[in-house]
Amino acid sequence: MNLRSQIGVAAYRTMRKLSRIAGQQLEWSRTQFLGHSFIGCWVVALLTFSGWVLHFNSASMGFLFLLVVVSMAILCGFWQATIVSLLACGCLDYFFYPPVLQLTISDPQDWVALGAFEISALVVSRVSSREQRSSREVVLQRTAMEQLYELSRSTLLINLHQNPGPQLLQLIQRIFAAKAVAIFDAESGCSEWIGDWEEGERDCARDCFLLNASDDERGTSTWRRPLRIGARTTGAIAIRGSLNPLIVDALAALTALALDRFVSFTKESSIEAAHKSERLRAAVLDSLAHAVKTPLTAIQAASEGLSSVGEMNEAQRELSLLIDSEINQLSNLCTKLLQTARLEADEISLGKDEIAVSELVADALKRQNGHMAGHPVEVSVPDPAITVRGDAELLAMALSQYLDNAAKYSFQDTPIRVTAQASHAEVLISVHNRGPSIPIDERERIFQRFYRCDAARKMAKGTGIGLSTVRMAADAHQGHAWVISDAQEGTSFYLSLPQAGRRSH
Repeated sequence: MNLRSQIGVAAYRTMRKLSRIAGQQLEWSRTQFLGHSFIGCWVVALLTFSGWVLHFNSASMGFLFLLVVVSMAILCGFWQATIVSLLACGCLDYFFYPPVLQLTISDPQDWVALGAFEISALVVSRVSSREQRSSREVVLQRTAMEQLYELSRSTLLINLHQNPGPQLLQLIQRIFAAKAVAIFDAESGCSEWIGDWEEGERDCARDCFLLNASDDERGTSTWRRPLRIGARTTGAIAIRGSLNPLIVDALAALTALALDRFVSFTKESSIEAAHKSERLRAAVLDSLAHAVKTPLTAIQAASEGLSSVGEMNEAQRELSLLIDSEINQLSNLCTKLLQTARLEADEISLGKDEIAVSELVADALKRQNGHMAGHPVEVSVPDPAITVRGDAELLAMALSQYLDNAAKYSFQDTPIRVTAQASHAEVLISVHNRGPSIPIDERERIFQRFYRCDAARKMAKGTGIGLSTVRMAADAHQGHAWVISDAQEGTSFYLSLPQAGRRSH
């Protein structure tokens, strides 16, 4: 069977189902109408018999018949009251208007009575219908508010450690007595459903999300709404049941808030887990650095004592120098690890000295003495009077890290340029070198601990700790650290620090 035939069969079955429902409702309405009319006529007949036996006059009977007509208009409606009023007029004319026991419809008093009955039935039925409608609306609104309040309270109690979709489906179906509910969550891309959806209807919520538009099928009492948080569409919901469209809108808003709350909770949990992992790693590195410091000191003392034992040949001297070099590298690494751990834990006490930028650059170059071989260094500090306020030791370590990176990751014999200048309320220090460019997507990641880009791994050994220490040192001084890299212009690392003022000479 092709798609057109399937659609035709589905449409035919739907029309038959709707026709059967309409027929049942019509049959029930007809039975109810006849039943009410029969009761009203029976009351008129009973009053007529009583009035005839008790010899009531026409005025008394007319008043009693009017009460019956008004009661029918209030309780049943205008058309039932009309049937009763016609019977009442006939009984009044036949039994109580002279000539008695004769039906004279042409008598004006018959028409006056009929008009009074009909006008009363019309006015009273309209007023009663309006009051009943208002009363029903008030009851429906109160019930809807109670349902929405229960849903909002229940959504606060759902388990955010589990998928909220099935939990929301059960809540909505139970609270609103819905026949079927479907939810599509755009964050996870999953559809959830519950109830008597047919096979082809289970993705109706996803279709509503893709169309990003509300859709109501009043024939099947199916309501579809996109789920929005502000201007962002986060999913869609489809409900089948006897609901007010305004209530459906409020229900969709509560569902969107519940899903967004789950997303926020998941992100917060992930961030908290990452912070705990980072704190644990920092604690381990801190302990490891402390543990390594002691044997390094002993090795360094033993290496220095070798020269005093006796004369060493050339090979022994080279091995001794290699030991000293590696000991220095390990010692510097331990120092960086300790400083990083203390910066993260806010345990380091920052100095607040006024430091001349020219002296800071000179101190950093002195620390890197012997590590800049093959790279001429050009220093440009146009104004030697500019100063920054902070911890001289920490800032010199950060700047020397920039110089160390520039030496390790630049092409052979290319110059390294250090510049410092005042810019508004800050001092901008840069270290420029010519080497492989850093891709845009890695320029922030290289400031993360232990991260190294591919080009850096190929050119020199490293741990990926130095630049993370520079970033934390800059943050501790309310400054910034960043990099700009270009294949033609080279790479420039920047360190901006708040300006302290100008030193007088």
